[in-house]
Amino acid sequence: QLQLVESGGDLVQPGGSLRLSCAASGFTLDYYSIGWFRQAPGKEREGVSAINNSDESPFYADSVKGRFTISRDNAKNTVYLQMNSLKPEDTAVYYCAATRNDYTDYAPLLHSEYDYWGQGTQVTVSS
Repeated sequence: QLQLVESGGDLVQPGGSLRLSCAASGFTLDYYSIGWFRQAPGKEREGVSAINNSDESPFYADSVKGRFTISRDNAKNTVYLQMNSLKPEDTAVYYCAATRNDYTDYAPLLHSEYDYWGQGTQVTVSS
């Protein structure tokens, strides 16, 4: 059974850092492109970052560029999202998602491109 499990969400003060993990089971993650998305109350789900399955090019939404870093550890079957300089507007449920589609020099930030989703982890940035 193909499954994605996010972890690492927490309550953190503005300016703080968190590292989210997306662990895969039931499939080999290195064959998949992975995206991180977030959804705040009353807002649509938005793409935050993605990394493809070929050249591992990372892509970021403008709102997180320079603050978030996506990486993958295929040996651990896990993708990470390092989030620094967190702001209150980063508060949301964060989801990881996977697609078997192949990309080169690109990784999509559109949720419609992804087939498999985790259950989400809550990130709250507040003083």
